[in-house]
Amino acid sequence: MIQSMTGFAERSFDSRTLRVKVSIKSLNHRFFDWNYKGAPIGEGENRLRVLCQDRLHRGRIEVTLDLGFPDPSSWDVNINEGLLEKIFTTLDRISVRLNRDINLSLDNVFRIPQVVELKRKDLSPSELAFLERGFARTLEDVVKSRRDEGTKTAGQIKHHLLKVKRAVQKIEKLVARQPRLIQRKLRQRLIDLNGQSPPSEERLSEEVAYLSQRYDVSEEIQRLKSHIDAALELVTSRKREPAGKMLDFLAQELYREANTLNSKSQDIGITKEGLLIKGEVESIRQQVQNLE
Repeated sequence: MIQSMTGFAERSFDSRTLRVKVSIKSLNHRFFDWNYKGAPIGEGENRLRVLCQDRLHRGRIEVTLDLGFPDPSSWDVNINEGLLEKIFTTLDRISVRLNRDINLSLDNVFRIPQVVELKRKDLSPSELAFLERGFARTLEDVVKSRRDEGTKTAGQIKHHLLKVKRAVQKIEKLVARQPRLIQRKLRQRLIDLNGQSPPSEERLSEEVAYLSQRYDVSEEIQRLKSHIDAALELVTSRKREPAGKMLDFLAQELYREANTLNSKSQDIGITKEGLLIKGEVESIRQQVQNLE
């Protein structure tokens, strides 16, 4: 199934010991590019990355986690008692010397470097599992967003491909008359060169056969049809495999074949249809840049 590379989802989850806010943004990128912002969660980050890469194969993935710990047991408070005692002893000595009271508020104590260390405990296995479940649910929203956008884009690409297909069918009909056009142009040219004298039919037949072979576009038409069928199969497939890179390659090949066809064309009708193909393919090339 075709998926876009752009999407966004945000969810919040609460448990007794943990509050989690998960934000996932997906942007265009040639490969899978993981970008994590937020609270450090150790090995948990790699586990979230694996979960994400299992569902999203391409794109710049920006993940932000905001964690809250409402349960006091989630925190460790370490007080450097020796340092604190030394500070108060020094303050007492200064107070005696100055004959005035010097007091420290609790807020002042917490501001003194190296005295108080407030540290969050590592996530427990149950908290990490809770985080993963919340992340997976948020990721599912992103996948749905990318899938919905991809379905719209696939519909637009299919519309362009069908127009290309109709143009190729018209070219197939026009190609049948190209030898006659070559013969008529060549006959007139030979008459102009020979001063109105009728050209030799044998020579004319040889030149027409040579030029018809030189300007033959049957191979280009077959390759165009093959590429169109392959692209249509990709945009209508229900498989989960990424299709963006292959569609981009096929679009380049379609454009190249249309160029070659136009360079060989001796019929203004074929040239017109060839230009239409190039315009439609250019639209496809722009749209596939957003596909996984």
